[in-house]
Amino acid sequence: MSGRPNQRTAVTGIGVVAPNGLSTDTYWKSVKEGLTVLDRITREGCEHLPLRVAGEVREFDPSALIEETFLVQTDRFTHFAMAAACAALEDAGLSGIAADSPYSVGVVTAAGSGGGEFGQRELQKLWGQGSRFVGPYQSIAWFYAASTGQISIRSGFKGPCGVVASDEAGGLDAVAHAARTVRRGTDVVVVGAAEAPLAPYSMVCQLGYPELSTVDDPARAYRPFTSAACGFVPAEGGAVLVVEDADRAHRRDAVVRATVAGHAATFTGASRWDRSREGLAQAIRGALDEAGCAPEEIDVVFADALGIPEADRAEALALADALGPHGTRVPVTAPKTGVGRSYCGAPLLDIAAAVMAMEHGQIPPTPNVFDICHEIDLVTSTARPAELRTALILSRGLMGSNAALVLRRGPGSTA
Repeated sequence: MSGRPNQRTAVTGIGVVAPNGLSTDTYWKSVKEGLTVLDRITREGCEHLPLRVAGEVREFDPSALIEETFLVQTDRFTHFAMAAACAALEDAGLSGIAADSPYSVGVVTAAGSGGGEFGQRELQKLWGQGSRFVGPYQSIAWFYAASTGQISIRSGFKGPCGVVASDEAGGLDAVAHAARTVRRGTDVVVVGAAEAPLAPYSMVCQLGYPELSTVDDPARAYRPFTSAACGFVPAEGGAVLVVEDADRAHRRDAVVRATVAGHAATFTGASRWDRSREGLAQAIRGALDEAGCAPEEIDVVFADALGIPEADRAEALALADALGPHGTRVPVTAPKTGVGRSYCGAPLLDIAAAVMAMEHGQIPPTPNVFDICHEIDLVTSTARPAELRTALILSRGLMGSNAALVLRRGPGSTA
């Protein structure tokens, strides 16, 4: 297949599994209304841990969505990804695409932690009962590549597949990888990220992050850009997109919900939040350059919003550095303060929210945040009506990755 070097990639499908909604529509409704679902952790075996608050995906029944054949060999994070992928393909009108052209569809996911719940269960069998009691799927279920593999196997996709492992920012990097794959000639790529980091073993591992919030009041545990910022709250869930060649989407009369216009990534080192100012600003400049976008064209920013004072200050200054005077005027939002930070899944949820914000002309608010102590126009309390044509999504990883992604509103938007 010939490449398409000048063709921007269209987003034609979105699937979401999040703490505040098990579908794209319910997620958007909750995000638009600024609802918060952060609460005390209820997972068994976590009662004694100092991490008290998270964004849990409740009432998710994988057996109603995924065949038993796949359930027994996959972890919760892959269940989320498979369910979201199925919803995204249905949204794009491509549920049966593999039957016609399996080699024209690829899969790319990002993952930060892999299958902790499955892995913990099998390791407990190993030490408690012996090696003969460990199931054969332990070798694949915990692996960070499991979601890519299982989505492609389940749907019969045989096109280019990949996995991105670059901190939380890997969620944005995966979308960029998918866009490049489309430009190189692949018709469709299923891309996304979902995480399930709330098993006891996974939570103990996270306790080593100094950026993690251990505040036990859900309303105060995650408050970025304020004087009370005390870290981030982890979460489950994520989102999956269907991206494809825009010309192909038009030929099949698909609704182009957005286009991936530009992306760039940098690296500044683990927990070096003062340095992330320069790295994030450089990523923003790179994404704008690839998109052919002037700073003044950015209509809304979906912030990384880590919740650490040094990191929040660096992000606010990076916006000013990269966008100039527009950096203090452009509306900024962080819906993740109502659901938690689902690692690689977090920027994918931001992309989903950004697409729907552009479609509906509404900038969602930043829950639980009021007393802003940085020079940014953070949207709080209620959604803000606005004509949105271009969105900037930012993400940083705890190990030092920085990424920026520019989205353009799709021609099918009614806003």
